[in-house]
Amino acid sequence: MERGDPTAEARRRRELVTALQAVAGGDRDALREIYERTGAKLFGVCLRILGSREEAEDVLQDVYLTVWNKAHSFDPARASPITWLATIARNRSIDRRRAVAPRVADRPMEEAFEVADLGPDALDALESGDDARRLKDCLGTLEPKARDAIISAFYGGQTYEELAAIGRQPLGTVKSTIRRALIRLRGCLET
Repeated sequence: MERGDPTAEARRRRELVTALQAVAGGDRDALREIYERTGAKLFGVCLRILGSREEAEDVLQDVYLTVWNKAHSFDPARASPITWLATIARNRSIDRRRAVAPRVADRPMEEAFEVADLGPDALDALESGDDARRLKDCLGTLEPKARDAIISAFYGGQTYEELAAIGRQPLGTVKSTIRRALIRLRGCLET
């Protein structure tokens, strides 16, 4: 079974959907299965956003607690299991980053340039299946400004406020750009 095998990818997706449905019914073994299958990818998402292994581990625990409590809200017609899980990991990581930001705000900005990022980014970590290839292809159809904003927000963990500051644009413009791009992206993914 090769990594790019569409049949294997579809089977893995079905298995994750079934496991999430079992978690919604209170099955702890299904939660363990989901963790074993997705823990490394979701840890990568958390680590990329937080930059701290310790913080990423804490957030990852919170991610699976959220999965336990919210599995009933997963809808396989709206998103793939890994997309749903990665979104939870991203949102929890951003929440944590905002919460700890005051602790690091007094450090000089120049220190950030000395830290090497040797790990794969979240987009690379998710590029292992059919869904990821389709997503990458659809991202390629967007105008560069919109594509970069989506990648920075959803895979790089930057907030809309940070994107507005970096791009020297009004917050509303950034939100509108991303919203329109997400609509186009959804349309592309549904075809």
